[in-house]
Amino acid sequence: MIFDALFFSALLAGVGVALAAGPLGCFVVWRRMAYFGDATAHAAILGVALALAFDGAIPLGVLVSAVAMAIAITALGGKGLAVDTLLGVAAHSALAFGVLALAMTGARGVDMEAYLFGDILIVSRGGIALIWCGAVAVLLILWWRWPALLTATVSEDLARAEGIRPARERLILMLAVALLVAMAIEVVGALLVTALLVIPAATARPFARTPESMAILAALIAMLATMLGLIAAFALDAPAGPAIVAASAIGFGFSTIGSVVKRIHIG
Repeated sequence: MIFDALFFSALLAGVGVALAAGPLGCFVVWRRMAYFGDATAHAAILGVALALAFDGAIPLGVLVSAVAMAIAITALGGKGLAVDTLLGVAAHSALAFGVLALAMTGARGVDMEAYLFGDILIVSRGGIALIWCGAVAVLLILWWRWPALLTATVSEDLARAEGIRPARERLILMLAVALLVAMAIEVVGALLVTALLVIPAATARPFARTPESMAILAALIAMLATMLGLIAAFALDAPAGPAIVAASAIGFGFSTIGSVVKRIHIG
């Protein structure tokens, strides 16, 4: 009975993250922003350290750090710096400073691996509520800005012609990613959160005919991977976060093989 309750709580938390990560991940894939996801997720570790140092709420510290990273990258992206170089420096620097800050806080009982790789099995009821509030917020942002975000993703020139500011849409998208990172760090951890954003969306891409269908399919795939990953984690006594991402990766493998076979058959 204990394991049933534990599994249900973990599943509820994981599905909440997956529900938001699937549609949001589509924009990450379309815009080739996977490295930005890494930078934001790595900044979350620094947020954990700051929250512990000032006795603050960890989700709030993670959100502040992730939002600061998003704003900084947006501000510096147009200053002549190559975006991939900027993101590479930001991602690895944030992770290094975060790990150093965690070590320097001297906090006892801090499980660094839980923040790096996630520990969905210890998510509290308050954590589940926070995850679902964040998921609803992310989905509302996407629903509110969907036409503008999609237009700016397809063509920035077209977006400007229609009175849409691409830079604003990019910042809104980055803030949504920051919010997802803040709510997902306890589930899959900072090092794996980008995988949950990218892999389900990439899996759905070959089978989607419209952007909307891809977003829905990505959410379903992310939720299925969460369920299968948790089942595998319980059965094999394995870490749940990596198991969820591994299930997503297996799904991507089957998707890739299926799309290749389909192209050969059509050809």
